[in-house]
Amino acid sequence: MMMNPATSYVPGTYAKKRPDAGAVASQYVREWEARRQNLMQKKALPTEIPPCICFSRKVGVGALEVADILARKLHMRVADREILEHMSGETRLDKETVKFYDELYPGKTVELSALLFGKKSFQMDDYLRNLVNAVFSMATIGSTLFVGRGTHLILPRDRVLAVRLICSDNFRTERLASLLKIDVAEAGKTLIKIDREQKAFFMKAFGKKDAPASEFDLVVNFDHLGDPRLAADLVARCFRKKFRIEPD
Repeated sequence: MMMNPATSYVPGTYAKKRPDAGAVASQYVREWEARRQNLMQKKALPTEIPPCICFSRKVGVGALEVADILARKLHMRVADREILEHMSGETRLDKETVKFYDELYPGKTVELSALLFGKKSFQMDDYLRNLVNAVFSMATIGSTLFVGRGTHLILPRDRVLAVRLICSDNFRTERLASLLKIDVAEAGKTLIKIDREQKAFFMKAFGKKDAPASEFDLVVNFDHLGDPRLAADLVARCFRKKFRIEPD
């Protein structure tokens, strides 16, 4: 069965209709720029980055479904791959904002580049610099739930609850086939292509072939914990405990 172009799968999406990523990215940029203006007027130094959650996932596991439930529970904004793509590509922060960011966090881009690539720090291209700026800018607006793009490798580790969402290929394939109403074989081909693109991004951006469990605070296996509400409850509990946040 051929995939209907109208139902082509975008990594990080699920059945729920989501707001336009470009519009959301533009809103976040406006919020950050308003914050910049406010800080400049008050001549106030920024506080440290609020606690954030970073989801790393095997594409198709259902991370955004968990993120939406969790965001409502913790009153957090969600920044998924599409939003970050817009902020680091089409909807870029203006030059004054990027300059201000560099002043707030001097050397962060260079520091991250050196950490990732050592002496080959020049490999951090314009896209990755823009991605780093976008992630830090989002994080300083308020507690944010990031989905994808290796954000747990970008933000200060002590300000992040890093969560890895995994599952078997069978779980992902059957879930994708159900979402797009296509046969399992076609879903499998789609995931192979997406996995290849994801691995290429992580190798180019971070010099990494995989995401070892040692990088994360929590690993959730959806083959054994498939209910997104249960997963959201578990992550929320870990987040509150790590950062000593009292429940509402």
